Amino acid sequence: MKTKITIAIAAALMTVACAGSEPLSQGSAHANTPSSQGLASETITTTSARQVNTEAPITMTQIMADPDWLGRSPESAYWSWDGRHVLFDRKREGSPQRDRFIRALTEGGNGAVVALSELHQHAYANGVFNADRSLKAYIFERNIFVLSTDTGSVMQLTRDSANKSDVQFLADGRLSYRSGNDFYAVNLANGFTEQLASLQMQDAPKPVKDPADILMQEEIDLIEYNRVQRRIQLERHEDQERLQQENPSLAPKPIYLGRNQQIAEVSLSPAGDRMIVALTEPQTWRGDSDLMPRYVTETGRIENQDVRRRVADAKPVHHTLWLIDIATGEKTELSYASLPGWDEDVLRSVREENYAARGDTYVSERKARAIGVMPRWSAPEGNIIWNQDGSAVALMLRAWDNKDRWIATVDLEGARLNSQHRLHDEAWINRDFNAFNWLPNSQQLWFLSEESNYSHLYVRDVARGTTRQVTSGRYLVDEVTLNHAADTFYFQANKEHPGIFEIYRVPVAGGQVERLTHLEGITSYVLSPDESRLLLTHSSALQPPELYVQTTEPGATVTRLTETVTDEFLAMPWPAPEIVPVPSSHVDDPIYSRVYLPDNFDPNRAEAYPAVVFIHGAGYLQNAHAGWSNYFREFMFHSKLTQQGYVVLDLDFRGSAGYGRDWRTAVYRQMGTPEVEDLVDVVAWMGEHRNVDVERVGTYGGSYGGFLTFMALFNEPGLFKAGAALRPVTDWAHYNTGYTSNILNLPQDDMIAYRRSSPIYFAEGLEDALLISAPMVDANVFFQDSVRLVQRLIELEKENFETAIFPVEDHGFVQPSSWLDQYRRIYKLFEDNLK
Repeated sequence: MKTKITIAIAAALMTVACAGSEPLSQGSAHANTPSSQGLASETITTTSARQVNTEAPITMTQIMADPDWLGRSPESAYWSWDGRHVLFDRKREGSPQRDRFIRALTEGGNGAVVALSELHQHAYANGVFNADRSLKAYIFERNIFVLSTDTGSVMQLTRDSANKSDVQFLADGRLSYRSGNDFYAVNLANGFTEQLASLQMQDAPKPVKDPADILMQEEIDLIEYNRVQRRIQLERHEDQERLQQENPSLAPKPIYLGRNQQIAEVSLSPAGDRMIVALTEPQTWRGDSDLMPRYVTETGRIENQDVRRRVADAKPVHHTLWLIDIATGEKTELSYASLPGWDEDVLRSVREENYAARGDTYVSERKARAIGVMPRWSAPEGNIIWNQDGSAVALMLRAWDNKDRWIATVDLEGARLNSQHRLHDEAWINRDFNAFNWLPNSQQLWFLSEESNYSHLYVRDVARGTTRQVTSGRYLVDEVTLNHAADTFYFQANKEHPGIFEIYRVPVAGGQVERLTHLEGITSYVLSPDESRLLLTHSSALQPPELYVQTTEPGATVTRLTETVTDEFLAMPWPAPEIVPVPSSHVDDPIYSRVYLPDNFDPNRAEAYPAVVFIHGAGYLQNAHAGWSNYFREFMFHSKLTQQGYVVLDLDFRGSAGYGRDWRTAVYRQMGTPEVEDLVDVVAWMGEHRNVDVERVGTYGGSYGGFLTFMALFNEPGLFKAGAALRPVTDWAHYNTGYTSNILNLPQDDMIAYRRSSPIYFAEGLEDALLISAPMVDANVFFQDSVRLVQRLIELEKENFETAIFPVEDHGFVQPSSWLDQYRRIYKLFEDNLK
């Protein structure tokens, strides 16, 4: 039995219903019950409270037009310094450029564009605070500004064209920053600026020494000019050394890091006395990268573009860690040998299997693995983090094979890494959920980890060597904010349903998790400066993102701030999808899917419905959720299909985001196998539960979705009568390193996984209609992928396929005419084969 429950959102124009045994109100105690992820009885049905013209035709031309006609939603929202305004970006109409908007909480409308002459006064979203939070420093257009959080006044510290980064307040109140490989500190009281350190990527100059050989000695003894020049050189060197030592007005001597190295990461201590530097060999694309020809150019001539290297050409990247004493310039290498597993042969079983397949025997040995600092884009709090006074530092490290992630502190006196946490994964460490930081004025670190299958909060007591778990359950914790008092964590989580993300909080000491928002879609947040309110970016399945505000009290009233969606879009008859947990025949957890039904759907109609299954891209991405989809064109296309009598299903196959580590890594070494098994299950479910004719089902998808379209058509002929593969991967050995090597290892280590996972090896299985849609200047999935597969299909003498090329498009299409042409072809494919 299913009971629909509707939660009203004030002024939001939308409502959401979810299935359960009893009505769920905002004050219900059910809000704090364990997550229902994995319960196949739970279904969400999105509904609309607005008036729409249900007879209005949805046209392909409108769907694929410039998306400005939908509206231009707020992006990257943040609070003003005093919490009285919100600021956000909006796409400029008819242009890819963004404008900055500001809106007072007490005013209506969507705010006003910030004048270009005033942008520098409002660019503090990612700024850093001093110890008492009275000042906030930030960079705008390469220059440094300081905002007073007492008065709102802004002081400009620099006005030049040099790039600057790594702004931070030092423990003594000065402000430091990096320009190139030089580090400076500014005394805000008097403006005095000094260079703290200059890192030079070259060998230290050699001092004047004794003659190098007998010929040099003879020349000095024989020629007076040489003797005089040598004496002058020695005197000049000695004078400069004494001046450097005795005159405090001079900049410190450079710190020489050696040739043929580049800085991967560097971090200055808040005490200003030490640095940690990660060095690596120079990384260049040229030499083992590819060239991509462009045929449509302004010059009328073919132009070549450098593009990424392939995973088959990948070389390990290793960082050498150095602890540097700034005063003396002394460098001490931080060895990885203290990290558990630093020299393990983590691919032993994989290599043994591949060697045996070649008739060889693999001999395992322990040797140092390539290890480095976690990339900054994967560690939102930072990857080298000092405590407030610079007396302690923690680093997040990862193995290049991505089977291990470590959080390590540094014994600053002993120059030694001390492992505080090791996260090992036989598959791969997630690119998400790597936030960590110090708890202020303590020897404790908080961090996120997937070790319990789901991302959760942990606190590590460095002094005691103990770790405790703060949150637990079948849900994901992300977007963590620690309050000023350091006693409460705020975070985003999908605690009540895997497709609904709300805002929660929990005491740092542990205890009850409080649900703060009840918007029933996808909601992210920014805590206000005084920590009394939440700035929310919220969307639902039929409502693009808008801004809201509420207090931090659980279940508080929500006020909507923006209305940027057009009346034209709101008036269209978009069907509200169900979110259905489709039972899996292979694993215990269900396959969550969005299901779109035609108007006046009749489950008992004599003639069963044709259907289309959409396969999302990226692999690790969630699309069967209750929020606005990034696949908004596909959502509108699905709406058109329902008007034409199709049932449409959009699934989160195994490998998708949002469902924990085990669901994510199910595709390890077998991309395309569990996902196609899930496709088989959802097609069977549609036939049994949504009156679908399983002999008239088509599929399509882009990128990873295009890859899976191939795998389904080649390995399960007859499952789909037609499929469209857009910008598709056909051979994973030709894709990039960062994505592919995590899931399939390297081709030289695991060719079994590549052959098992690449459609080009299964092309002989094609029996059903296939459309290949290939952009020609795709720098992500190369056009060559499609070309090689077409040649393979020709050699196999396959007949039922066609190829559409798009000469000016990259991986993400831009031109409305290209979108329109592509989807007209997909629509025709379905009409010709499924009707």
